[in-house]
This record gives sequence, C-alpha cells and structure tokens, in this order.
Amino acid sequence: MENTDRQLRQFVKIAELKSLSRAADALDVTQSGISRQLASLETYLGKPLFSRTGRGVELTRVGEKLFEVAKAAYANIDEALESVRDRECVTQGHIRIAVIHTLSYYFMSDVVAEFTIQRESVNLSLISRSSPEVVGLVESGKADIGFVYDSAVDCGEFQATPLFEDEMCVIARGDSPLPDDIDLAALRNKLVGFPPHYVLRKMLQSNGLALEFAAEAETIDAMLKLVSSGVGACVLPTRIPDKLLVDYGLKKLRILRPRLRRRVIAIVRDQKHSPPLVQELLKIALAMVR
Repeated sequence: MENTDRQLRQFVKIAELKSLSRAADALDVTQSGISRQLASLETYLGKPLFSRTGRGVELTRVGEKLFEVAKAAYANIDEALESVRDRECVTQGHIRIAVIHTLSYYFMSDVVAEFTIQRESVNLSLISRSSPEVVGLVESGKADIGFVYDSAVDCGEFQATPLFEDEMCVIARGDSPLPDDIDLAALRNKLVGFPPHYVLRKMLQSNGLALEFAAEAETIDAMLKLVSSGVGACVLPTRIPDKLLVDYGLKKLRILRPRLRRRVIAIVRDQKHSPPLVQELLKIALAMVR
C-alpha cells in the first residue's frame, strides 16, 4: 500500500481535531487531498473510520481501534526522532507560539529569551495576533501554545494556565495637560483604540462608558505613533516598558475609574499530551511570573 505513513498521520490529525477541514489547515494540505487519502485508507481497510456529525466527524468503532494504536506508535516514533536530534546536537524541534500584541512588548520577550538560552537549537516561531486570532491558531493546531486574555477563551475547549493580571493605564503625550490620575470618562472621544474585535476594545465598551474613538490601530507601535502625533490618548497595560514610551515622548496616567484589569493565561489544546518543548516553555513562563 502506497503512502501509508502519510495516510495514517493524516488520519490521526483528523481524529484529534474531529474535522477534515481543520486537519487540512493544520497539515497545510487541501481538504480535497486529505479526503482522498482518507478514502484510500478506508478502501484498504474495508471499513469506514469516521461518521459525519453536524459539527465535524466522529471515529467509528474501527477508527477508535486504529487511532489508539496509530497515535501511540507515532508518539513513540516522534520521541525517538527527537532523542536522536538531541544526541547529535542538531535542531531539537520546533515550537509555534501565538501571543496577543501587547504581551510581545513586555512579557513574552523575557520568556522567549530564557527559552532560547536553555534550548538554543530549537526553531521557534512567534506569531503576534489579536486575542480571537490567537485562540483560533491554537484551536486549529497552527500554534502549539497561546498567550491571551482569559475573557477571550472558552476554557471548556482548552487547558488554561493562569499567569498574572494586567492592569490598564492611559498613555498620553508627555506634554499633555491631563492629570496623572484620571477618570476614563473624561476622555470621551479622545481615545485611540484597537479594532472592535480586540479584547481591550471590548473591555472599554463593556464598562458602560460612552466612549468614542478618534482613531483605530491594529499594532502597539501604530497606536503610540498616533498618540504621539496628538490624535488622542490610548489605554494599554501598565507593564508596557517606560523606555518604549520615552522613545515616543509619552507618559502613563493612572486610571481612577473604572478599574480595568484582565488576567493573562496560557492555553493549549491538551496539556497532558503537549510536546515536551511546550511544557518547558510553560514552566519558564510560570517562573517569570513568580
């Protein structure tokens, strides 16, 4: 039988994600291609491996037996390959990290720096996105771990590890006449904000404030440039580095009302079966918090 390895690995991915389309995205293949491979495997076995449901696919009795054996076998194979890489001092694997924009400026940089010191031969991809996009990347298998605000996550679908709480502040020009302690309602239509689907934007709107936004920006740098040019002020975590603000001629103002806080969490699809590299990264993140 040709392409047995490919067909079995694709079968395992479909079973894990319970969806042909999500498995195709995770493996970077077309849905029609993965459907053909599955059909060929089912023809060879003479039995269907999945039954279709309204939300995807479910394993049949035969599929469950094959999945149990194939998943364990490939876990052993992948572990053996990683062990060989470790002994031969070549690339020790690949980890894909999805993170919300704000964290890449003050938390993830430290975590990634420490991780690369400990695992300098690992290939690491850092993907900076909005909260919904980070959740989507982890859910689809395109990211191994995500760092996001808890309000963006349905924790029933993920394994979540609490990290720390972010408190928000107002960022304004250094020469702004605004007081150092400010009531957010006083800004009214003088805010620069993220687009509506971002968690920080939703947080502002969920506090009953009648706020209008003078401008929108999808990145921290673009937002700070707008504030620096006098368009308005913005709301960001107080952990944003002071040095970054100095470069833009900006300052932090403490928010008196309402108090805005969000908990940062790390999410994975299945913590028990997460790759060792993901578990190591999470340990480093927890150590940074402590």
